[in-house]
Amino acid sequence: MYRNAINQLKNHVTRNTLAAGSVRGQQTAAKLANQRPLIANEPSGPMIVTDSIPGPVSNSKLEELSQIQETHSIQLFLDYNRSLGNYIVDVDGNILLDVYTQISSMPLGYSHPDLLKLLNNADNVRSFINRPALGAFPGTDWADRLKNSLMAVSPPGLQHLCTMACGSCSNENAFKAIYMWYRNKERGPGATVTQEELESCMVNKQPGSPPYTLLSFMGAFHGRTMGCLTATHSKAIHKLDIPSIDWPMAPFPKYKYPLEEHTRENAEEDRKCLEMVEDLIHQYNKKGTPVAGIIIEPIQAEGGDNHASPEFFQNLQQIAKRNGSALLIDEVQTGGGPTGKFWAHEHFNLPEAPDIVTFSKKMLTGGYYCKKEFLPTQGYRIYNTWMGDPGKVIMLEEVVRVIKRDNLLENVQECGDVLMKGLNALEKQYPQHINSTRGRGTFIAFDGSDAAKRDAIVGKLKMKGIHSGGCGDKAVRLRPALIFQPHHANMFLDKLESVLSEL
Repeated sequence: MYRNAINQLKNHVTRNTLAAGSVRGQQTAAKLANQRPLIANEPSGPMIVTDSIPGPVSNSKLEELSQIQETHSIQLFLDYNRSLGNYIVDVDGNILLDVYTQISSMPLGYSHPDLLKLLNNADNVRSFINRPALGAFPGTDWADRLKNSLMAVSPPGLQHLCTMACGSCSNENAFKAIYMWYRNKERGPGATVTQEELESCMVNKQPGSPPYTLLSFMGAFHGRTMGCLTATHSKAIHKLDIPSIDWPMAPFPKYKYPLEEHTRENAEEDRKCLEMVEDLIHQYNKKGTPVAGIIIEPIQAEGGDNHASPEFFQNLQQIAKRNGSALLIDEVQTGGGPTGKFWAHEHFNLPEAPDIVTFSKKMLTGGYYCKKEFLPTQGYRIYNTWMGDPGKVIMLEEVVRVIKRDNLLENVQECGDVLMKGLNALEKQYPQHINSTRGRGTFIAFDGSDAAKRDAIVGKLKMKGIHSGGCGDKAVRLRPALIFQPHHANMFLDKLESVLSEL
C-alpha cells in the first residue's frame, strides 16, 4: 500500500521517489538530483557498523564524561569533522540520516560549505575572537549585520528587535518587556516613576514590583529559567523541586485526527479552550494579579507537537486585545523556515502582527521582535553583557542568503508534502502502530499507539540509520534541516516502513 502511494508521487517530486535505501532508489536519486544542490560528498545513505547504538566508543566517552558532569541526557558522541549535510557520524563510525538536527537547530545541516567559508574572512574571525558586549560596545558593522540577517526576515509588522543568546533568555526578557509596557499603560502618558516605586522594587514589594501574571498553556515549553519554567508545562522533570509563581494556565486544544473527519469536534475544542482563556484572565484580574500577557507556541513542540487552528489563534489575539494583554508568540523551535514559511504564525493570517515574537534554534542566535511600544525607554532595563553573539549573526546572514538563493522554503514545502503523504499511507497500513500524523512543512509528528511503541520506533529507526526524536507522551517528531531533500524523505519512509513491519 505504501509503495503504491510512493509511485503516485513520482510526478510531484523532483528527486528520488523510490526507496533511496535501495540500489534502484540511489540510481534514480542520482539522475534526479539536479533541481536543488545537494551537499557535495554527503553520504549516499545510512551505515551502521556497531551491534548497538551507542557503541563502545560512545559508551567509553560517556563513562569518562560522567566523572565530570551529569550525563543522563546524552545520547551519542558525534564526530563533527565527519558529519555532513543531512547526516551525522558518531564516534563509533555509524552514519545516520538526521531528521532531528539538534532539536530543530541546524538550518543548513552539518558543515555547510557556505558557512565554512565564513572563516576565510579575517574580519569575521576577529568578530568571533573579540566577542563584544553588544549592549555597550557593538562593532562598526553591527547595524548592517542586523539589517542583512534578522531584519531581512523579520515577521511582517515587527520592525524592532532585541538580541539575546538563547531561547530561555529571549523569553525571560520578553516577559520583562511586557511588564514594562503594561505598567506604562497603567501610569498613563507623561507620568513619572515615583520615589515609592523606586524604593519598594528594591525589596520586591509593591508598587515597584507589581503582581503581574502571564497566561500560558498546558503542554507548553518556554524554557527552564525561573520565569520561563513557570510558563512551562510539558514534563514534570523540568519543574520538580523548583519554586514557582501563581500564573494562569489554560488548556491547549487537543484535536482528533484526521482533521477532516472531526471538524465539528475540533471547532468545539477551540471554543472551550478560548472560553477558559478569557475566564482565567477575568479571574486573575479580579483578584489583583492582572494578566499582562499571553505566551503561546504556534505548535507545542516539546509537549507533543500539538496543533491549533488559524481560527484559534485569530480569536486568541482578539481576546488578548479585548483584555489589554500582550500576545507573545514563542517561535524558538518553529521559527526559521521548518513549517514552509519563515515564521509559523504566518500560517494563521492574523489581522495584525503579534506584539512580540521570540526566536532561537534555527535562527542561530536568540532574541525577540516587537512592536515599538515594547522597547524600553531607558538603558540597562533589558541588558546583559553579551546581548547575543555577533558570530552567530554573521552565520545567520549567510544562512538567510542561502535560504533565498536555493529556494529552501519551497524545498521544505515539497519535502513536507512527500513526508505527509507517505506517513498517512503508512498510518493506514499500520494503524495498530501509528496514528495522528500532523504537521506543517517538515515540522511533522505522528503518534505511536502508546509510549512504549513510540520508544520502540525511535530505537529501531536508529539501528536502521535514522536519528529521530520523541516528544510529549507518545509522539515521534521530525525536525530535518532545510536542505532535506525528497529522496531523503523517501529514505526515511522506507526505513520507517521496515520498522513498522517488524513490530
